[in-house]
Amino acid sequence: MAMLEVKNLSISFGGLKAVDDFNITVEKGQLYGLIGPNGAGKTTIFNLLTGVYKPDCGRITLDGTDITGHRTAAINQAGIARTFQNIRLFKDLSVLDNVKVGLHNHYRYSTLEGIFRLPSYYRTEKAMDEKAMELLKVFDLDGEFAFKASNLPYGKQRKLEIARALATEPKLLLLDEPAAGMNPNETEELMKTIRFVRDHFDMTVLLIEHDMKLVSGICERLTVLNFGHMLAEGPTSEVLNNPQVIAAYLGE
Repeated sequence: MAMLEVKNLSISFGGLKAVDDFNITVEKGQLYGLIGPNGAGKTTIFNLLTGVYKPDCGRITLDGTDITGHRTAAINQAGIARTFQNIRLFKDLSVLDNVKVGLHNHYRYSTLEGIFRLPSYYRTEKAMDEKAMELLKVFDLDGEFAFKASNLPYGKQRKLEIARALATEPKLLLLDEPAAGMNPNETEELMKTIRFVRDHFDMTVLLIEHDMKLVSGICERLTVLNFGHMLAEGPTSEVLNNPQVIAAYLGE
């Protein structure tokens, strides 16, 4: 069974088709890329997959469960987590507390327990601290657990955002232009991080990206969008050698 199946997905804004009859199948454990120029509809698709927008038509299935039109929180609980092109961290919170935000899907205590600091509250907080530190250690961020998120270097902020997403224990991780703003060394490190996440967490990854070195280096399959329409789909090497793709996006 595929991890993600999207069939005939469409949405319009003001009469303009932003995404038109989009179809994709992402297998479990796959590293899948979604590419295309600005305005092609890539982030709109991520917003449809995560419940930010409701599609006009079409169906979204996650690991065999129909999640079409569900609310964002419900979709996250079902197993989809994402990062954003413009990093969205709680910058005034510590590195540790940013990850703990993601853990609240699985660790809870009542308002009463929190107000009166009952023993169950401290047990839950201790368990969350330990789990968050485990994730931070995976990304070599455990030494900076007490830092404000805003004080981390840019590349480490990217890692922290991925760590926070993984704290929700997703089945599918969506990465929206994770290499944006990175220098070549940071991009190389990011490629290693994404491969590690897939292998270490048995994760399925769907990413939007403009950096062709990253795309060709890690993605096993690609879909190319153009003005909301699918231009090409298939194994990465075949797609990147498609004359239409080269003419539209890679000719430079």
